[in-house]
Amino acid sequence: MKKLFFLISIVLVGCQGPKSQNTYFDYSNKDDKLSGGVKTIEIQTPSGKFNVWTKRIGNNPTKKVLLLHGGPGFDHQYFQAVDSYFPKESIEYYYYDQLGSNNSDNPKIESLWTTERFVDEVEQVRKSLGLNENNFIILGHSWGGILGIEYALKYQKNLKALIISNMVPSVPDYIDYANNVLAPQLDPDVLKKIRALESAGDYTNPEYFSLVEEHYYPKHALRMPLEDWPDPVTRSQSKLNFDIYLKMQGPSEFGVVGDALLKDWDRKNDLKKLEIPVLTIGGRYDTMDPKQMEWMSKEVQNGTYLYCPEGSHWSMYDDQETYFKGVVSFINNLP
Repeated sequence: MKKLFFLISIVLVGCQGPKSQNTYFDYSNKDDKLSGGVKTIEIQTPSGKFNVWTKRIGNNPTKKVLLLHGGPGFDHQYFQAVDSYFPKESIEYYYYDQLGSNNSDNPKIESLWTTERFVDEVEQVRKSLGLNENNFIILGHSWGGILGIEYALKYQKNLKALIISNMVPSVPDYIDYANNVLAPQLDPDVLKKIRALESAGDYTNPEYFSLVEEHYYPKHALRMPLEDWPDPVTRSQSKLNFDIYLKMQGPSEFGVVGDALLKDWDRKNDLKKLEIPVLTIGGRYDTMDPKQMEWMSKEVQNGTYLYCPEGSHWSMYDDQETYFKGVVSFINNLP
């Protein structure tokens, strides 16, 4: 009887067939297996060839997200919150340090720090990673949102979708919002000191950083006490390439001042050209106007808006559940 039961058990197990395998973390047939998903990509620039760093997480033939970090000059590390959300949804994603940032080459050539050159870099990265219109999704945060918009306006035929996180389509409007809406909310004495340092062009003065960091950032950049800021954010801050950041954005997230290259950037009139699905994300306490981020979603041809009521510029941290629930839903519902 025991032998009969044993034989029946074998037959039943055999009839069940092989167990289905989750191939999301299967790197066996990938050319980046040896490096754990890391791929260094050689890019061509007007000043020669340089290398940029990328790292793939997961496998999904229809959902591949390229993460475009902010700054310019920050790095991929502050995006690491996605590790808590994307793998369980089987979303493939790529960390990527833009030229001049952390793991990528850092040529000391100022002429390379232009929006147009960065767009060309993203296109070269796309080709090297084998991303296409059936799977290629950009998630660009802050400056990464600018870069995503510019890329889409030139190469939207290569995109499946675009996510613009915590960025408006106009830097002049960003400056106006910072000066006329957020600045008056600061302590008058603090604002006076900040403006005096800016007027003097004394952007590297430790007092300038201290004032902005203490009085502005915990309200509008990331709504947590500075000592509680998440490790990925503080590590990314410690790797900031300030030369690029100052040249293109200015000295801080408190608007754009001086002769920063992005001070006149404006694409409001071009949003209507975007036909691909677009998700715009805004936080109530952001350094930029969340109402304008919502307006963007109505200007593009196929837009959706995600509002983070507890969020600021880093809504992915201070309103994390709202942020990633919305991002994941958008990606999973793409046609």
